[in-house]
Amino acid sequence: MSTAFHEDSSTSVLRRMKEGGFDFAQFHPIEFYAIFPDEERARMAARNFRGESLNAQVSAREDGAWHLQISKVMYATHAGIGAFEHDLESIVVPLGGILDGWGVTQEVKASVAR
Repeated sequence: MSTAFHEDSSTSVLRRMKEGGFDFAQFHPIEFYAIFPDEERARMAARNFRGESLNAQVSAREDGAWHLQISKVMYATHAGIGAFEHDLESIVVPLGGILDGWGVTQEVKASVAR
């Protein structure tokens, strides 16, 4: 995937998050996704992402491919997300995988009925 695509899609997502009231001042677990043709390569990639603020999970997909989900606790910034995607891509692509985007769960504050 080209870097321009990541920047364009990330900019759009971050803009929508801002419009939705996302709290950019807090750390959040941001999920990054990749797809691999087999479990072995997905697990090889996952081994590169272990640590205090990282979590990696590998799971089978219905189509026979394997899904890698990396969760990184960080600020949701364009530069931070872009840098992590770049690092992830440098591990994923040589193993025959492809990046499959990123996401973050936004907490919705309940309004109080009166």
